[in-house]
Amino acid sequence: MSTNTYDAVIIGTGIIGNSIAYELSLGGKKTLSVDRLGGSGFGSTSGSCAIIRLYYSSPEGVALAREGYYYWLNWNRHLNCLDPHGMAFYRNTGAMVFKSELNHNLVKVMASLDALGVGYLDLSPEEMKSYLPPNADLRAYHPQRLMDDPDFGKPTGPSINGAVFVPESGYVNDPKLSTHNVEMAARNVGAEFLFNAQVTDVLKKDGRAAGVVLKDGKTIHAPVVINVAGPHSYLINRMAGVEDQMNIKTRALRVEVAHVPSPEGVEWEKTGIITSDSDTGVYTRPETGNHILIGSEEPKCDPLEYVDPDNYNLGFTDQAKTQVMREAMRVPDLPIPGKSQGLVDLYDLSDDWYPIYDKSSLPGFYMAVGTSGNQYKNAPVVGAFMSRLIQYCENGKDHDKDPLQYKMKYIDHTLNIGFFSRNREINKDSSFSVIG
Repeated sequence: MSTNTYDAVIIGTGIIGNSIAYELSLGGKKTLSVDRLGGSGFGSTSGSCAIIRLYYSSPEGVALAREGYYYWLNWNRHLNCLDPHGMAFYRNTGAMVFKSELNHNLVKVMASLDALGVGYLDLSPEEMKSYLPPNADLRAYHPQRLMDDPDFGKPTGPSINGAVFVPESGYVNDPKLSTHNVEMAARNVGAEFLFNAQVTDVLKKDGRAAGVVLKDGKTIHAPVVINVAGPHSYLINRMAGVEDQMNIKTRALRVEVAHVPSPEGVEWEKTGIITSDSDTGVYTRPETGNHILIGSEEPKCDPLEYVDPDNYNLGFTDQAKTQVMREAMRVPDLPIPGKSQGLVDLYDLSDDWYPIYDKSSLPGFYMAVGTSGNQYKNAPVVGAFMSRLIQYCENGKDHDKDPLQYKMKYIDHTLNIGFFSRNREINKDSSFSVIG
């Protein structure tokens, strides 16, 4: 570091934090990104399933995902920089979302996709079979149950209600590498990074943010501080003294994701799709090694485990096995490993599972938090509009009373950034799950 004075300090070097650093630096700001870990994407971003999907129940959610999708398609051009470590890439698979009473048979999802001009197929149960492994079981199983329930795994109806297939969906091959790609692009336009540097306080001067203090005693001065600290974000908000003034708050949620082999004779890594099955309560995507990745859609019967982000169980519990068994209801030929494989990580969870992209009650202190396990896909566009939001507020505009209207780059849509306000009421249309 050549100086300890910057235009902005970004706390967190995950995919969203680095995207903000990149956009601010493109705009001529002198930025420093700090992270308590040893490199970009080492935190919860590295555990992301990196799914790029366009289905949300609100037009705002679809618009943000639709815009972000085009950044991933144009990843190298967006960054204008080749990373010597290699470039992450997007792999298109398509995504099939199962209809259920829980998601109101996707009526709102289809209306939101229609509103943004996103193409999809409305599939009958019979039409779904060609997208799934052989012998797929399309009986209904809702409501979900825990494994110790005597009715676990017993069908509750002869058939599910169909599905929506969205062709423009897929995943990024390496979320950690993609975050390093953005770091390299940001450095290329002047951004600086400081790793193994834990923030212990947010400085204030004349009633506004003024920088940060690090654990080693070093002081970094900046009139703008941006909290993108992932599962630690609520701790940073407390340091800044802004949490009590937020209507929507965040906390760390422990989650498990399982990896299991594909059924014998099925090349799911090459031919598989993303599935979102609220009837059984799991989502899946193809995984390296011809595996199937299985995550939870947080059905009501499953307990949510809020944890201290610095002290939580890194081992697997029955939750991972439960997810595998739920997928085995749908795919009877699914191999069930004797030992769980996959990952255990954290969500930065907001009260309604929608993100907070906003200013705060402390002038100069901004937040991109509460991403709830589903915002990786939106990182490039979040970087763009957060850069614009900071400029908007620092130029004297009142985002609370007159929210920023962000004209998107790729799609003909203006997004009301006030939708993501810390002061919003809880969004009753949320799935209250990773689906958003």
